[in-house]
Amino acid sequence: MKQLVVKEIESGQRLDKFLGKYLKEAPKSFLYKMLRKKNITLNGKKATGNEKLQPNDEIKLFLSDDTLEKFCGEEKSSSRTELDIVYENNHVLFVNKPVGMLSQKAEKEDVSLVEYITGYLLEEKFLTKEDLRTFRPGVCNRLDRNTSGIVAAGKTVQGLQEMSQWFKERNLHKYYLTLVKGKVERPAHVKGYLWKDEKKNKVAVFQEKREGSLPIETKYEPLGISKNGDTLLKVELLTGRSHQIRSHLAGLGHPVIGDWKYGSKEKNENFRKKYGIEFQLLHAWKLSFPKTEGILKELSLKTITADVPEKFQKALKGEGLLEFTSEKNKGDVKKHE
Repeated sequence: MKQLVVKEIESGQRLDKFLGKYLKEAPKSFLYKMLRKKNITLNGKKATGNEKLQPNDEIKLFLSDDTLEKFCGEEKSSSRTELDIVYENNHVLFVNKPVGMLSQKAEKEDVSLVEYITGYLLEEKFLTKEDLRTFRPGVCNRLDRNTSGIVAAGKTVQGLQEMSQWFKERNLHKYYLTLVKGKVERPAHVKGYLWKDEKKNKVAVFQEKREGSLPIETKYEPLGISKNGDTLLKVELLTGRSHQIRSHLAGLGHPVIGDWKYGSKEKNENFRKKYGIEFQLLHAWKLSFPKTEGILKELSLKTITADVPEKFQKALKGEGLLEFTSEKNKGDVKKHE
């Protein structure tokens, strides 16, 4: 018999989800059969699997050691790298993702920000390897590999659920910095329809709805225009579609500099020679939070900001635009609280 006591970080999820993670090699039919036969109990009673777990709930598995070993599987080793953590509390953390790092795995063998966050939490002893059998940290938003900036992650089930809901319901204000080709002299709120070619991993933006397209909305305002006639934009992402900012601005005649998929080859070559830029100059800069209570109340009406990458700063400095990135918010939260 194996007894498990639910920890704070695991609470909030359904019992069947919990069991599916702990006995990850077991078919669902086996789990429900064990629940029906009371070979798996919750707080000493028969359970159906849809119960929401609370801290200190007791789960007993009346299974042989051989069965447990067979269905638990092995835990993979974690990955470690230095993370630029913008803000962290007991339920969530926000990382300034560097260019070149995946937010989540694309292939089974990939190592992404999720694995690095898991390694960090293990090293900080916030999690144990045993905890990873029933809960894994996850990210609530994704950035393209070559886009830098803020990625939100859940350290607990409740933190992951609540923050993910904020993103889903668009309760957050998401601001990006980007350097684009050409002069943009006035703010705008633009709409359109985005269609994605899955095979080519490329999107197109249309003014009229087409089959398979999704509505998009983007706001932007110019912060400064360089001596060479390019513009630093502050962009608010109102809908979060794949490649939305890059494709939308390119369609308006102002592609993101350094973007080889949607941008200007001539302009990109110029910035590569001058500043060593080999990635799109697009940075997830700020997140502003709604008024809230509950486990994330300390983020209520606050803003977090992620520093612009060094090479991006170098390009902005060379173009006379770096000063515009020092915009401050009175509601900014500290790096660690």
